[in-house]
Amino acid sequence: MSDTHSQGPRSSRARSWWGWGWADAHPGDAECAALGALLPGTLATPLPVPRVADLRIGPPAVRPPASLAPLVTEDPAERAAHAMGKAYRDVIRALRGRPGRLPDLVARPARDQDVADLLDWAGGRGVAVVPYGGGSSVTGGVEYRGDAHRAVLSLDLTGLDRVLEVDTTGRAARIQAGILGPALEAGLRPHGLTLRHFPQSFAFSTLGGWLATRAGGHYATGRTRIDDFAQSLRVVTPAGTGESWRLPASGAGPSPDRLFLGSEGALGVITEAWMRLTERPRHKASAAVSFRRFADGLQAVRAVAQSDLAPANCRLLDAGEAALSGAARDGSAVLVLGFESATGPVDARLAAAVELAREHHGVLTEVAGSPGSDAVGAWRSAFLRMPYLRDGLARMGAVAETFETAATWDRLPGLVEDVRAATAAAAREATGHPATVNCRLTHVYPDGAAPYFTVLAAGRPGDEAAVWDHIKSAATETLHRHRATVTHHHAVGRDHRPGYDRQRPEPFALALRAAKDALDPHGILNPGILVGP
Repeated sequence: MSDTHSQGPRSSRARSWWGWGWADAHPGDAECAALGALLPGTLATPLPVPRVADLRIGPPAVRPPASLAPLVTEDPAERAAHAMGKAYRDVIRALRGRPGRLPDLVARPARDQDVADLLDWAGGRGVAVVPYGGGSSVTGGVEYRGDAHRAVLSLDLTGLDRVLEVDTTGRAARIQAGILGPALEAGLRPHGLTLRHFPQSFAFSTLGGWLATRAGGHYATGRTRIDDFAQSLRVVTPAGTGESWRLPASGAGPSPDRLFLGSEGALGVITEAWMRLTERPRHKASAAVSFRRFADGLQAVRAVAQSDLAPANCRLLDAGEAALSGAARDGSAVLVLGFESATGPVDARLAAAVELAREHHGVLTEVAGSPGSDAVGAWRSAFLRMPYLRDGLARMGAVAETFETAATWDRLPGLVEDVRAATAAAAREATGHPATVNCRLTHVYPDGAAPYFTVLAAGRPGDEAAVWDHIKSAATETLHRHRATVTHHHAVGRDHRPGYDRQRPEPFALALRAAKDALDPHGILNPGILVGP
């Protein structure tokens, strides 16, 4: 076991306060206009990039005591940057100069005791506390809505950013919750280990955020969710601090970690975790298989998921998604397959998966390293670039909604068809223009899969957020009708709360409310998340 105390590299690039990712990576005006030209009914010229200086930011309603003042700032730029997450709804509100209620203060604790002291002060003053990691929430998880609290404190955990300890024997590490993805992996790399959790927001999200939202990663099978990697959590609550034991497994009653995984800061603040690691892969292989019919692709993916091949990547793109990403432009659906291993070659496993796809009318179109089109690479590049393009479309007044779910294989074909129809109809009703609705499978399991939908439509100038809400409502209602989860890996937040309230059993809701009352007696932790008004 070794102490690393690694902080990892810090980027000198500036984050966008209003949109996704890096400020210098956003499309320019010309690219925005070109994107808008792809959809009927968009603006003639892009909305200007918003400036913090144009916001009306009043003085904070409270100020911290002298003992906490070094941890807290009331800087307007910091308050604006911590007001919202990165959903389309957040981006368009910023573009329209309506970001909602800004936090009065932003705090950056450097240790557990700082977190405890801040919670104690906030509880005594009736100040709402919204835990904040990388701010990449796309479900309204890091903003305050309403007026029940006199003031709002954004609790930014990124000062807790170290890999503290690595157990190479047990392949686990003790890591602070505020560390961003790249710094986390940099701290593990000298040991030849990896957490192997790479969500699309990897560069802009934290370990604590992944745990608090039960985030899904890039990998399509096996350990797809952060839950699978969590060995032990340390959590600071207004009622006290607790830490679960490090164990490979336990049958000792309900797991304490399960209470806080997915709790989104409503029950406590995750400050540290022991995480299970794996060796860094040395052998990789990938391929692309095309299908004339998406339905055949579904059958092929099910066959692969129910085999023992365990691909790292098994993403099925429908024809629209394949064309959008550049993986195919001939109307075909495309299955992107990838395998990796730290112990031996994976070519045989890839070949077996391709053969299963062929049995369902799949045609091998690419093997990594072979000459010709690079469907796998095109998809990967588009995957990382897509959030920036979404913001470019938002500047043109277009609506770009994405949402994901999961359902069992028997329900999946009907679910995909009905979601397409319902969201397309909702978009046309709200805008008067046709919408593009694409689908891909992001994660696959022996008993079902997680479809991810993208809806692209013209907006209603000045009222784009209402169009987004209308489409979201139609999608949520369709998911509920098919008993598909309201979210597979994007968390509940505030945007998915109506669907979550209908999905969970009432006795569980009763227990969750009791846990909230016991752990957060003043009701200050991320109000409106999971339980309460």
